[in-house]
Amino acid sequence: MATYLICHGAWSAGWAWKKVRPLLRAAGHEVFTPSYTGLGERAHLAHAMVDLETHIIDMLAVIRCEDLKDFVLVGHSYGGMVATGVADRAPELVRRLVYLDAFVPQHGQSLSDLVQRAPTAAPLEGWLVPPNPPAPDTSAEDLAWVTPLRMHHPARCFSQKIALKHSNPPFPRTYIHCSRKVGPDVFAQFAEKYRAAPGWDFVDMPESHSPNITAPAALAEVLLKAV
Repeated sequence: MATYLICHGAWSAGWAWKKVRPLLRAAGHEVFTPSYTGLGERAHLAHAMVDLETHIIDMLAVIRCEDLKDFVLVGHSYGGMVATGVADRAPELVRRLVYLDAFVPQHGQSLSDLVQRAPTAAPLEGWLVPPNPPAPDTSAEDLAWVTPLRMHHPARCFSQKIALKHSNPPFPRTYIHCSRKVGPDVFAQFAEKYRAAPGWDFVDMPESHSPNITAPAALAEVLLKAV
């Protein structure tokens, strides 16, 4: 049995993984999908000082309180920033780190540094970033589900630079690149970098950016193979 700890993407929360959780559990595994401060069921805790560090601490608290060990850490999109920080602080607890169409920062980089383009919209009230639109292949049923639940995201999460201590983690890593995109693909840079990198497995997944919503069965199959 494996344990999965999932770091969700921006504007999202644990609810976005409700299709994947039962598939992994049916295969005999445990799954944790906590929501970050200021998002999902914790939206009432949002404030201007919430940042990347806040979300890293959120996940470390889950690890401590649930006594998690030897787990598969999954970071989706912005969650790659969070998962990188978590794994750097608790490397001895991680079995494998999986980046799902996610940012992979180096020491001193922020998400904004990695995006390499101007933001699509100015933050509301100076600190809340509106959600990006869902993938074009999101069904009408799923749009009705996710649209009211996607929250504005605290801007400091995108601008804060990550501080890392370990350059060579002891655990293996996997990069899953979702290759069905319309327009520029900010994650292609990581696909190219880690496609054949030592210590990395690479999976080309012909789905759009959030397969946890649009292709949960295919994603569950990939995550099961990762262990």
